[in-house]
Amino acid sequence: MKNLLKHKWFLWLTKYWFLFPISGFIILMAAVLFGFGERSYIAVHDNMDLFLAQYQMLKNTGTFFKHGVNVPFLGGVSRDLLPSELSLYSLLYVVFPTYTAYVLGLLLKILLGMFSFVLLAKELCGEKYRIYRPVIYMVGFAYGIIYFFPAFGFAFASIPLCVWLLISIYRQPHGKWYLALFAYPLVSYFSYHGIFILGYLVIAIIWVSIRDKKVAKSLIGALLVLAAGYVVCEYRLFGQMLLSDEVTIRSTMVNPSLSLSEIGREILTVWKDGIFHAEDVHSKVIMPVCAVYFLIQNGSYLWKKQGGKIIRDPFNLLMVFILFNCLVYGLYDLEPFRTFVETILPPLQGWQFNRTIFFNPFLWDLALLLILIRLYNRGIVTLWAANLIVCGAVLVVILTPTRYNDLYTTCHHRFYAWNHGTEVDEFDYEQFYAVELFEQIKEEIGYEDQWAAAYGMHPAVLQYNGIATLDGYLGFYGQQYKEDFRKIIAPAIERVEASRIYYDDWGARVYLYSGTDESVVSSAKTVYATDDTLYMDPEAFGELGGTYLFSRIRFSNAEEMQLQLLGEYTAKDESLTVYVYERRP
Repeated sequence: MKNLLKHKWFLWLTKYWFLFPISGFIILMAAVLFGFGERSYIAVHDNMDLFLAQYQMLKNTGTFFKHGVNVPFLGGVSRDLLPSELSLYSLLYVVFPTYTAYVLGLLLKILLGMFSFVLLAKELCGEKYRIYRPVIYMVGFAYGIIYFFPAFGFAFASIPLCVWLLISIYRQPHGKWYLALFAYPLVSYFSYHGIFILGYLVIAIIWVSIRDKKVAKSLIGALLVLAAGYVVCEYRLFGQMLLSDEVTIRSTMVNPSLSLSEIGREILTVWKDGIFHAEDVHSKVIMPVCAVYFLIQNGSYLWKKQGGKIIRDPFNLLMVFILFNCLVYGLYDLEPFRTFVETILPPLQGWQFNRTIFFNPFLWDLALLLILIRLYNRGIVTLWAANLIVCGAVLVVILTPTRYNDLYTTCHHRFYAWNHGTEVDEFDYEQFYAVELFEQIKEEIGYEDQWAAAYGMHPAVLQYNGIATLDGYLGFYGQQYKEDFRKIIAPAIERVEASRIYYDDWGARVYLYSGTDESVVSSAKTVYATDDTLYMDPEAFGELGGTYLFSRIRFSNAEEMQLQLLGEYTAKDESLTVYVYERRP
């Protein structure tokens, strides 16, 4: 060891070893997802069935920057209901093809999360930053690679950036920090994070003002600047919320009301596992490390009769913050609590204010960093123990097949195909949207922007391919359209109670439903349907302007539904067959 310490390359390696796993992973991810290209396996839920199709639709219609126009789905909804163009993530789709933009978004999210974390840690650690640099970068990397909800990955990843800006403003108010904070919403999202960041900031202003015995003017200014930034960057959303008098589906959405025991189990579940839009898999490494440290550190305080340190320890405060977010998440489903909060805080009415849980991945990683820094301070043995812990935290994120882990899914499915000589039953990106097949269909039927609907597939497939749809997926649109579309699907959902509740109590997925199965919409090559009968009101379909119906199932009652089969179309690799019907009253 003494001989090694004489070599500069070894000393450099001990300081910068973290560069190898970080750069290696980013190169691997880019190589796999760009190498396989659209033959990669990309998550469907709230991704390919939603935002990717919306971005492609905005490109197809040239409406990214337009105002006062409708986009061709859900019978024609305002462009303002779709993602703002004043977003760095959205701008990727303006510049690049949709798949390329998506992969670039995944890669940039990693860098944004990592460097945001590094900036915050550097601010908090001061001159000792260089000592802790390896674990700071690795924890930032662990945070950056968490497979968040892709469309809002930037918003999750940039939380440390916002905290850093606010601390910088508090410590040294300067115009450049306020300007940066005003621009911060370019990488954030008001509904998921912004409203809660502003709420947390109000609490911080009150606490700091009491602690410092003077008004925290710099933070009040930050509050106003940040709020203005959100209004500017998401002007379309605020215009719809504040200037439109249209009654939306939010007015009829029914939130669950759980018993106290059910709420208790829900709180424990999200404390342990988080939620699928932000699966940080903290229960595998970070939580056990935090639990052991919590017991040892606080036991030490009690043993030394230093109970006051328990309250002041930043690690314990982070644990309380995490628990608070879990409690809010669970209590949201307690109707009296939800009503009380919405009464005293009217801006939260209609918002899912349990989304405070989205901040927990950041808090868990920040708690881990604090532990690792303290281990670094104890000596060489605990220093390398800290390095091993953070490497373990990184590995479990990479190797856990969470919903949005496209890298793992693609590698797994491609290896399966190579090893077994046959592909898995899931669609890859190219097969899911089947652009070549739909171009052929549109050409053969002479498609000219007539309204259509999908059956057995997500309407997003049609929207991606430039077909106007009566159906679709959107969490905010007119209540009247929900009721009009319900007339079409009434014969189906009145036969299946689960489907009726799903549509009536939520209604974001405006789909054609089966009258037998709870769902016939399939993201796999195999369609699992027990009935080839279509249950819908053909007259209501016609009244909304419906002309075509694209189905993965051949109907046995097409004539009764006033539909004529125009053709059966199959993709070249036989992964998808589509039956195209035209309404013939």
